[in-house]
Amino acid sequence: MGVTALIPDMTFKQLYDEAKNRWGEIWDPNASRLQIMLLLPRKQRKLLELHGDMIDHGQPVMAIFNRPRAQIDLLEKQGFDHRKASFQFVDLASADLGPWMQQLVTQEGWLRNTIEIAPVPFSMDVPNQRAFEKHSILCFRHPDLPSLDTYHLPYPVTAVNGKAFVSLPRRQAAELARQQAEILGVGLAKPEPEVVAVPIVGSKPIIEPPMKMEEDFVSSMVPEMPVPFPNQPEIIEKAESIPLPEAAPEVDDAPPIEKEFKAIVQELLDEGVDPSDMMSDERLADVQERALAVGFETWPVFMQMVT
Repeated sequence: MGVTALIPDMTFKQLYDEAKNRWGEIWDPNASRLQIMLLLPRKQRKLLELHGDMIDHGQPVMAIFNRPRAQIDLLEKQGFDHRKASFQFVDLASADLGPWMQQLVTQEGWLRNTIEIAPVPFSMDVPNQRAFEKHSILCFRHPDLPSLDTYHLPYPVTAVNGKAFVSLPRRQAAELARQQAEILGVGLAKPEPEVVAVPIVGSKPIIEPPMKMEEDFVSSMVPEMPVPFPNQPEIIEKAESIPLPEAAPEVDDAPPIEKEFKAIVQELLDEGVDPSDMMSDERLADVQERALAVGFETWPVFMQMVT
């Protein structure tokens, strides 16, 4: 299984350039890698963001979603409704392609084909447009979505910018975290102070004079006489009830975005909406976008509320 991390405002090229510093020995620069494209219903986006948490893989898997803007008209000319789909580019090791897609293909019926990645025509005058050669890559799409022959971009796939969802192999990631903790001195056992035995210097016995010893011996033989005490009235103590302080009201220190997310999920539950259909609700999609922007993970909260 993997562990997914969110890195905002990233491109594949930036991740490649920083891979060795970020992931150390986990990253194999000699591993054969490829880029694929996934077409999925919008309501399944959250599942694909954390897809690596359920997959065993050997190398880091990097995924970035792309929201079409200038190319919307080009999609509509192909009869593809961009509002029903999310577009994800995935960069992964060739050896990890099978495990990454196995469940989606065999159990959910995803379809495989090739798609042409082509530059947006310069006549559209898209800002920051960069020329690149059109090429074909593997494409996997959900069976509920139609096929797409060409996907246009204003720049190469390696320059697509957005939130990067990076899945690291869990075992290697744990080892990396341990090594980094050792470097920082976190969690290291502190050496116990050495216990030095201090010799006890015996004190010289005190020899009492004979007369003092005889007096002590005689006094110890005289029995103690009971001393009479005056009669005192019996005092009955009454237990006094002390009122306990009232418990302070519990303060909800959850961030506002978490409260808003929980309120929307609860509202959908009250309306009888099935959890699998909630991801397509515009209210939930909007708050999820803002939650990701501030680094708040909504998925654990969502699963806790619907299970």
